[in-house]
Amino acid sequence: MTDMNATSLDVTRDHYLALTRQRRLYGGLMLLVFVLLLASGFGIANERNAGGFLPGLPQIFDFPAEVVQEAWEKRANMPDHLANAFPALIETINIAAIATLTGGFGAVVLSLLSTRGLAPWPRFIPVFRRIMDLMRAIPEIVTALVLIYVLGGGPVPAAIAIALHTIGALGKLFSEVNENADLKPLEGLSSVGATWFQRMVLALLPQVAPNWFSYALLRFEINIRASAILGFVGAGGIGYELKNAISWGQGKFDEAAAVFILLFLSIVFFDQLSSVVRNHLTHGSKKGASQ
Repeated sequence: MTDMNATSLDVTRDHYLALTRQRRLYGGLMLLVFVLLLASGFGIANERNAGGFLPGLPQIFDFPAEVVQEAWEKRANMPDHLANAFPALIETINIAAIATLTGGFGAVVLSLLSTRGLAPWPRFIPVFRRIMDLMRAIPEIVTALVLIYVLGGGPVPAAIAIALHTIGALGKLFSEVNENADLKPLEGLSSVGATWFQRMVLALLPQVAPNWFSYALLRFEINIRASAILGFVGAGGIGYELKNAISWGQGKFDEAAAVFILLFLSIVFFDQLSSVVRNHLTHGSKKGASQ
């Protein structure tokens, strides 16, 4: 009996070692393919880049140095530049806020319609999930360029583009939160004749609202950055002011520096604010539940 156990142990160990060697071989091959693709992609990008990437690498800090130098020389004008750029920053924050609100409401609807066990029409769950995938797959800048061509430049195309992407991104996150919810309260309400809407509001919403709000705040940070970037394509906001300042070149670099500073401070502020609120929601709700 002892010999049989020892033989079985040896066979199991040999099989495990063989699987380990096979896994290492596959991992090494995948790493080699990744390195080759990375090298070939870098070579193609370097050939197509105007002037080449490597020859221009030593001058990568020339532009930031010129901006800092001119901003320091004209530092007396910095308060005026910050004041002039502040309305554009407010416009950028408004774009991000309205896009997050509308996108969040749309994400709530699609997440409920695409969650197993909660959806009123289970057969259409794949349809709603593909809709969210499509919204999430198309970058905001592509949608914004199309809308600017149709509607003209301004904050409205930016808000619509960001809202559509927000629906897809938050809808995916919200649906994952919904799947972890306890279904017993919903079953209890269903047994007493509650409608689907009543079950969602009274049984599901109290469970998932903190996580929904936490993800929405995180998305609001991302949307502020996205709305600033969309300003470069004519969607308004502080990005548009930054594009104009940079396009003028030397002589306007102090204004560009002011926009950089204002944008950086606003992103840091909302990042810290949303982090505090998210921590309060998540840890506070857990603490309350434990009590």
